[in-house]
Amino acid sequence: MLWTIVEKEFKFILTSPKFFATFLVCSMLILLSFFVGIQEYRATVAQFETGQTMNQQSLRERTTWSGATNRIYRQPDPLQIIVLGVNYDVGRFSPINVWMPVKLLESAYSQELIYAVFRLLDFNFIVVVVLSLFAILFTYDAINGERESGTLKLTLANAVPKSTLIVAKLIGSWIGLVVPLLIPLLLGALLLMVYQIPLSTDHWIRLLCLLGLAILYFTFFMTLGLLVSSLTQRSVTSFMVLLVSWIILTLIVPRAAIMIAGQIVQVPSAAEIDSQIDGYSKSEWEKYRDGIQKTWERRNNELEQVPEKEREVYREQKLWSWLEEDDAARKTMQEGVARYSKQVKEDMENRKLQQVKTGFVLSRFSPASAFQLAAMNLAETDIFIKKRYEQALNDYHVVYSDFIQKKSKEGGGEGLRITVDSEKGFNVQIPDMKKTIRADEIPQFQHPKRNTGDVIADLMMDAALLVVFSGMVLVGVLTAFLRYDVR
Repeated sequence: MLWTIVEKEFKFILTSPKFFATFLVCSMLILLSFFVGIQEYRATVAQFETGQTMNQQSLRERTTWSGATNRIYRQPDPLQIIVLGVNYDVGRFSPINVWMPVKLLESAYSQELIYAVFRLLDFNFIVVVVLSLFAILFTYDAINGERESGTLKLTLANAVPKSTLIVAKLIGSWIGLVVPLLIPLLLGALLLMVYQIPLSTDHWIRLLCLLGLAILYFTFFMTLGLLVSSLTQRSVTSFMVLLVSWIILTLIVPRAAIMIAGQIVQVPSAAEIDSQIDGYSKSEWEKYRDGIQKTWERRNNELEQVPEKEREVYREQKLWSWLEEDDAARKTMQEGVARYSKQVKEDMENRKLQQVKTGFVLSRFSPASAFQLAAMNLAETDIFIKKRYEQALNDYHVVYSDFIQKKSKEGGGEGLRITVDSEKGFNVQIPDMKKTIRADEIPQFQHPKRNTGDVIADLMMDAALLVVFSGMVLVGVLTAFLRYDVR
């Protein structure tokens, strides 16, 4: 009996204008998102390869190792076609130099500001916004709509259990929405193969996981639609309630969660941190100057009882040692300021990380946020992409700096060198400007890449939340429909 009702529901949906509209819109948007994503990905790959070529050419033209700057570009990933995330918000490259700190520069949105305003269309947006609205459209009148038309009373007059009917309606509506989703996705996958996008086995596994998360996500809104339809007598009322609920769950809760997290875990601004470090530095410099002044007063007081000729001789003998002591005190003070600065900045980063984690925990009360965070995690276009790259770049910076210093000490290809000899006087060595450095000897940067198993393990919580949300609402649907007055 169950599958008979499921077949009836699916045929009803299949012949309804809702199905045609859903299939048409999903096909257009999904295929458009794939096409635009492929074009943007290919453009990003071209920029990546061009940047690497120009960087290698610049290094090969250098005649000295000293001051050599290596540019490391972020490697594009094919999954950015599907889930854009914050990929274009993060800088495209970082210069690596012995004297320069690591910093990712020139994000795509900094070059094309119009995209920063309107953003690009991707599968993540389609699922979060469009599919959830269609899920509501499929189910908002599933119960009260049939009650208004009188078909619900006739159906239950055939001794059909209410629990069987509600499950059949859910399955029929679910299949009716899965079909408009799967067909465009299969065409999109074919588009990826036609354009020869380099997708590995790990990429396909992640795409299947993303599809599963999308199905779990719109299943929640389907069960929510059935619940509201079972609690209201009129379909117009249920549609308005569902629309307001969608706005709250999809748009308000994630943003409110970030604002609340900002109040729970307060992070000082960059200006406050700079002011705090500057104040500490000034205080330490004042202490250092006062200490040096008192030290020289003590040294001069000790020489007051010494005859003037002996005083001058003693001062000349001690001058260099005193200057070395003063310099050692200065270096100690500067090292203390550097440690304090590092500690303050690390504390700020830790508090910022805690604020982000708190915001994410609170935002996961929204199924939309749970899906979006899981999707970005799968595609590795999440908010932590910048931290992963900067950590890898900092590790590479140490290796690269050691390599450059080693090459500079070897003297091969170094710049103008002036030496002083007691007999020969000044000796100027001019480098051979035709001899260039061996750029192929430079250590290679390893782009950070998370293990697929670890990524899937991290998103299990979000998947479990979507299952729990749908399960709780489904229990509510069964309870409400068993008490529903079909008259």
